[in-house]
Amino acid sequence: MFTFPSTDGLDVHVHSWEPVAPPRGIVQLAHGMGEHAARYARFAERLVSLGYAVHAADHRGHGLTMKGEPGRLGDDGWNLLVDDMVRLTGLARERHPGVPLVLFGHSMGSFAAQQYVLSHGDLIDGLVLSGTTALDGLVDAIRAAGGRLTSYNAPFEPARTDFDWLSRDESEVDAYLADPLCGFSLDEPGMEAMYAAAAAMTDPATVPPALPVYVMVGDRDPLNADLALSDLLVRRYRTAGLTDLTYRVYPNARHELLNETNREEVQNDLIAWITRVLG
Repeated sequence: MFTFPSTDGLDVHVHSWEPVAPPRGIVQLAHGMGEHAARYARFAERLVSLGYAVHAADHRGHGLTMKGEPGRLGDDGWNLLVDDMVRLTGLARERHPGVPLVLFGHSMGSFAAQQYVLSHGDLIDGLVLSGTTALDGLVDAIRAAGGRLTSYNAPFEPARTDFDWLSRDESEVDAYLADPLCGFSLDEPGMEAMYAAAAAMTDPATVPPALPVYVMVGDRDPLNADLALSDLLVRRYRTAGLTDLTYRVYPNARHELLNETNREEVQNDLIAWITRVLG
């Protein structure tokens, strides 16, 4: 664990998992909304066993970085959250000079990663977007539902909990519900700032065309409207000229692929891709 100061003076807390020997590569994790980086420990420990270093910040408004109310990003907080990710990339490279790096973003973290690569795609060697979607289309769907994130659970009614949409694994859903650092949304200014950023993501023409990109989604993830929105995201990247794009869809899987019932398969596929990209 270490911290670094953001440009507005906020101390950003970073969870780190590192192998004993010099790492063969770096994986930087960006978690989703209403959760925190420590939830990725199981995947991080597997990566470490394969020789990778893993660095994952608790975003502003989340986990150990949280100040005040959960989900409060602060003034210009969305853009600062993305800038924090860029700064962490630099710090990770300072800790491990000359070592290649993949950026992994899940859900909200994937939206931040989509914004990140519009201006800073040259800083990383690969991009993973998990539980992701075309954010502009998701915004339209959320507003059509009256701004209610609980609409995500509608495809799974009658539901056991309000978060059945996260995973088919009931124990993982229960662990999320029992975690005091999980289960909230961004505050209204933070949500509006994220929504406002969606327009720029519709045109990924500035993403380096040779950047390897891996998109992984479940076909039962309610963020994607039966894959229409993840299909749109991938189509936009292809139209922008990306030459190394992998689109992995898991039948019957929901939102949190790393916590799904087939997580071993998901991890194996992802690790094979990371190994190819990072060497």
